[in-house]
Amino acid sequence: MMWSILISAIGLLFVLEGILPFLSPHFWRRLMQQMFTLSEKSLRIMGLISMLIGLALVCIARDLY
Repeated sequence: MMWSILISAIGLLFVLEGILPFLSPHFWRRLMQQMFTLSEKSLRIMGLISMLIGLALVCIARDLY
């Protein structure tokens, strides 16, 4: 049961990650070019915020079910 949830979550991640490049490849390319100009500290902070949001969503979903 746990493996199927993990694989489903990873699959959903790939789907969500692919939406922006599919819908607007020009915007996605510009966004990636801007990411290369950011400092490592900024990237780490963005990564931390992303992980915290993801953790919050997992906790909320866990409480719902």
